[in-house]
Amino acid sequence: MRVTIAQFNPIVGDIQGNSARITSLLSALAGQAPDLVVFPELFLVGYPPRDLLERPWFAARAQAAVEELARASIAHPQTGILFGAPWPTGKDTGKGLYNSAILLYQGEVLFVQHKSLLPTYDVFDEARYFDVAPEVRTFPFKDEVLGISICEDTWNTPELWPRQRPYSFDPVEALAEQGATLLINISASPFYKGKERIRYDLICAHARRHGLPFVYANQIGANDELIFDGRSFCIDARGAPIADFPSFEEHVRTVDTNASGTPGSYVPQDEIESVHDALVLGIRDYMSKCGFSKAVVGLSGGIDSAVTCCLAAAALGSENVLAMSMPSQFSSPGSIEDSRALAENLGVRFEVVPISEVFEAYRTTLAGLLEGEGIGVAEENLQARIRGNLLMAMSNKYGSLLLATGNKSELAVGYCTLYGDMSGGLSVISDVPKTMVYEVAEHINREAEIIPRAVFDKAPSAELRPNQTDQDTLPPYPILDQIIHYYVEEQYSADEIIAEGFEPETVRWVVRTINRNEYKRRQAAPGLKVTSKAFGVGRRIPIAARYDC
Repeated sequence: MRVTIAQFNPIVGDIQGNSARITSLLSALAGQAPDLVVFPELFLVGYPPRDLLERPWFAARAQAAVEELARASIAHPQTGILFGAPWPTGKDTGKGLYNSAILLYQGEVLFVQHKSLLPTYDVFDEARYFDVAPEVRTFPFKDEVLGISICEDTWNTPELWPRQRPYSFDPVEALAEQGATLLINISASPFYKGKERIRYDLICAHARRHGLPFVYANQIGANDELIFDGRSFCIDARGAPIADFPSFEEHVRTVDTNASGTPGSYVPQDEIESVHDALVLGIRDYMSKCGFSKAVVGLSGGIDSAVTCCLAAAALGSENVLAMSMPSQFSSPGSIEDSRALAENLGVRFEVVPISEVFEAYRTTLAGLLEGEGIGVAEENLQARIRGNLLMAMSNKYGSLLLATGNKSELAVGYCTLYGDMSGGLSVISDVPKTMVYEVAEHINREAEIIPRAVFDKAPSAELRPNQTDQDTLPPYPILDQIIHYYVEEQYSADEIIAEGFEPETVRWVVRTINRNEYKRRQAAPGLKVTSKAFGVGRRIPIAARYDC
């Protein structure tokens, strides 16, 4: 069978626009007349549509669009169209909708397969919106018997769930047992570092286990915190690639599912390169889908703001980025010059706005209220908040989106200032640990020195008091990041982390500090997810709570 895989980037809620993408591609393929064109999961409404699904008018518009597409399919009588959309259950109980794969052909809704496995872990909340498929069925189409599944339907394998499998049913196995000759999965599988390999190995295992070729169609793009890398593919019954799609870009290709693949030809993208590319796509999509074309970034002279500025320039074009240095009396001359050099290397607009006089005005106004001598936490945070105000003023003046520059390590332990350096409309690297920030920076500099070498070599510092370094307050980042990984991503207890060989006092301080700063993270800007567990929509920890882990 000749199958065209459409690795497209839908816009959430834009039913009319997403539908137009389908009809436009069909027109472009008219001379080729493939047997089947496959689009990703919930492509008609975009993924994830979240509470839009609870609005009756939204579901009705989706259903009307399906009917309109069915009529449009009459003009392409040799081609079936398979795409994802919500489908009414027709029942008075339950959620009232299925997450469905819809097959159109010659003016008809020929077949509908509903999703069986509805994930409710991490960023997924599908049981909130959908009912479980009452059954799975194969469907004969042309010379094949199609076994159609939707995203999570392929993920119920013991290897993925060492503690406890979340489902008792394997839809892919059921389709194979019913005589499927071609397996197809339409997906909206979010990216995180290393997931590409897991996903590919998972689908290959299904193909080999059942001796069937497999078509996998995943969306690309970024919607709020989630980034989708695509990486669609078609493999033969041995799990060898027939076609392998690129990451983080739209791509259309027609494949012959009866062809033999080339063993060993699949090469996963380098993980740090994939994080870099994911963040670039995340910025570009978040801003364009929210109506922004320009960004403003505060440059401190440190690695975090440097990487954020580089990512913004790559995503938006240098001409659309404003970089601001806001030195105080505690800022080193090198920080300003390093920021200027970075801006020149990138070709972004660069402005220097000193804050020393503003800071002293604050201190004078608060004299008698801020007790004690010298610079304490209150005075440090005043500086961060002054900078946040200045950056937001530029954001308001020019209609630019302020990009926050804090990393995951800082956000974890609250080493950041509410309404200060946490200000912004998007927190670009909030899911990137400090040690990984350096790796991304090295990737940026792989061909030429964009980020000045001095930025790598200096000790990380907020420069809010004399001779300050991050390590005055925090454990060394290589240790801190490992503890955060175990506690946040692996969900280990403090005792389990200590058993891994870490110093007990350090572990308990990190865990206690992470727990104590949940209120800060709840007020942070949306952050782009690039690890298996990010602070944000996929981590729902109570704020007003008391627990010992």
